[in-house]
Amino acid sequence: MTLTLTPPRLALTLTAASVMLATNLFVATAAEADETPSVPPGTEATAAAPVKVDANDPDLKLPEGATLAEPKVLDIKQVVEDQSGEERREDTNADVKFALQAEVLFGKDSAKLSGQSKARIAAIADEIKKQNATRIRVFGFTDNLGTSAHGDVLSKQRANAVQDVLESELNDANVTYEVRGYGEQYPISDNSTEAGRKKNRRVEVSFPRTES
Repeated sequence: MTLTLTPPRLALTLTAASVMLATNLFVATAAEADETPSVPPGTEATAAAPVKVDANDPDLKLPEGATLAEPKVLDIKQVVEDQSGEERREDTNADVKFALQAEVLFGKDSAKLSGQSKARIAAIADEIKKQNATRIRVFGFTDNLGTSAHGDVLSKQRANAVQDVLESELNDANVTYEVRGYGEQYPISDNSTEAGRKKNRRVEVSFPRTES
C-alpha cells in the first residue's frame, strides 16, 4: 500500500514505489541514506523497469505447498513541485531535499541573494528545525552555458550564500554543513532548451528526516 501526504502549500505530488516479484517470493531492499555525498543524493541510477510477466506461464506455478512472501515496499520518494517550477521538495524515508531555481534566489550570473529569496530559505530552515536535523548539505548547480570552470565557481558561491542564511536562521553550533558547487554536473533536465537549463540552475538543500 502506498500512502501519499501532500504539503498544503505546494501543488503537484508524485509518489513512486517499486515492488519486484520473483518466482516464489518478493525480494526488497531498504534504501539507505547516502553517507558519501560526493555524488549528490537523488542522482543515483534507478533500477530498470521490471520485465513483463505472462501470468499464464506454467513455469511460474509455485511448487506444491509453497506460498508467496508478503510484499515489501522499497523506499518511497514523494516529489512536490509548485506550479511555476521554482521550488521542488523531495521526501524519502531517509531524507528531505529542497531545490530552488537560481532565478528566484539570484540575479543573472550573480551570487548575491535577492531580498525575497531570504524568506524562501528561512522556510527551509523552519523545516530543518522541525526535523531536528544537524547535518545539512547545500549543493549548487548551473547549466552548461559558459565555461565549466566558471560554472563550478558560481555554483559554489551560490551554495555559500544560501548556507550563510541557513546558518543565521538556525543559529545552532551543533549543525554542520557540507557546501559544494557542482557546476554543470548532474543536470536534472535537458540543457538543449532554455526551459531545461532553467531547471538545472538551482541550489539544493538536503538533510536527514526524523525517524518515525
